[in-house]
Amino acid sequence: MKRFGFSKLMLVLGLLFIYLPMLILVIYSFNASKLVTVWGGWSVKWYVGLLDNTQLMGSVMRSLEIACYTAVAAVALGTLAAFVLTRVTRFKGRTLFGGLVTAPLVMPEVITGLSLLLLFVAMAQMIGWPQERGIVTIWIAHTTFCAAYVAVVVSARLRELDLSIEEAAMDLGAKPWKVFFLITIPMIAPSLAAGGMMSFALSLDDLVLASFVSGPGSTTLPMEVFSAVRLGVKPEINAVASLILLSVSLVTFFVWYFSRRAEERRRKAIQQAIEEGAAANVSSPQVKRPMPAAASV
Repeated sequence: MKRFGFSKLMLVLGLLFIYLPMLILVIYSFNASKLVTVWGGWSVKWYVGLLDNTQLMGSVMRSLEIACYTAVAAVALGTLAAFVLTRVTRFKGRTLFGGLVTAPLVMPEVITGLSLLLLFVAMAQMIGWPQERGIVTIWIAHTTFCAAYVAVVVSARLRELDLSIEEAAMDLGAKPWKVFFLITIPMIAPSLAAGGMMSFALSLDDLVLASFVSGPGSTTLPMEVFSAVRLGVKPEINAVASLILLSVSLVTFFVWYFSRRAEERRRKAIQQAIEEGAAANVSSPQVKRPMPAAASV
C-alpha cells in the first residue's frame, strides 16, 4: 500500500478548509428554522421565498448585469493593452504605460474606490456627467479594476505565440486586422475566456469599489449581503449563495467538458493527419533515378 504522506494530508486538509464551509452553507440553506444556527429539519421554503424577496433578487440581477458588462469591456480593453505591451516593443512611455496597466493589481481597493469617487464628483461638476452614481459608474470602476487582470493573462499567452504564423499570413497578403481577428484571436481564445470568467467573478464578488461609486437604487449583491449580515445571517442569503455556487459549478463543468472535447478532436485530427501522411509515403515510394552516364571523351 502507498503511504499516506504529509503532502497528501495537507492537501486533504486544505480542500476541507476551502470546501467544507461551502458544504455547510448549502446544507443550512435547506434548514426549516429561521435561526441559522439551529437545525429545524429539511425544507425548501427559503428557495421559494426568494421569488417574493424583490430587494434581494433585484440586487442579484443587478450584480449579474454589471458582471456581464464588466467581463466584455475588461476583455476588450485588457486584450488591447496586452497586445500593445507584447507587440509594440518600442514607443515613448512604454514603461509608464505598463505600470499604469498593472497598477490596479497592487493598489488597495479603498484607494481606487476613493479616487474614482472623487473623479465622478469632479466630472459631474465640470461636464454634468454622471448626474448620479449607479450601474454605469459601478461598471466603469469594475472594468478599470478587472482589465488589469485580463492584460496580465493575455500578455502571458501572446508572448508564447509563434510569430511566424502571423508573418506567413501577412506574407500571403492578409492585412494586419485580418491576421489579428482570424489568427491571433483564435490562438489566444483560451486566455480570453479565462480573463472573461475572472473578470465576471471579480465583479460579482466586489464590495469595496461598489460601495464607493454606487448610489440609491444600485445596490449590488455583496452590498446587500454585507448590510444584512451585520444584523444576522438570513436563510435567504444561504439560498442565494447556494444557487450561485450551483451556477458557477455548472458553468465550470460545461467549460471543462467542451474544452476536453475540443482537445480530443484536435488530437484525433493530428493523429489522422499523421496516419494519412504515413500511408501516402508508403503507397508512393521514391523512385531511384539512374546516374547520368559519364560523357565520353
